[in-house]
Amino acid sequence: QVQLVESGGGLVQAGGSLRLSCAASGFDLGYYGIGWFRQAPGKEREGVACIASSDGIIESEKGRTYYTDAAKGRFTISRDKVKNTVYLQRDSLKPEDTAVYLCAARREPGTSCDYFDPPTDFVSWGQGTQVTVSS
Repeated sequence: QVQLVESGGGLVQAGGSLRLSCAASGFDLGYYGIGWFRQAPGKEREGVACIASSDGIIESEKGRTYYTDAAKGRFTISRDKVKNTVYLQRDSLKPEDTAVYLCAARREPGTSCDYFDPPTDFVSWGQGTQVTVSS
């Protein structure tokens, strides 16, 4: 069974920080591209960041990180192989960061992060973790 579980969200004042976790069970997430996405109320789901698989792809792509233009310089995605977890960190949170944050894995192993916004060929979605930033 493949499962992803997000955690780490909560209510934070503007300027605060959060590190969200995407924990995998049933598979080694190092073999898959893993994306972080968010969905604000009344808006479409959008990509935030993605990290390419650490195996099964060309050397130059292994572990490479990708960000949307809006997220670049504001979010950091990383992988802990031992804990089988991908993290998304955000410092200096702003009210516009309020959303449900979700993670998902690419359908096939040995994948990069092409076309992750909007999400394409991502499966094993978690239930999401709510991030609320107050002003």
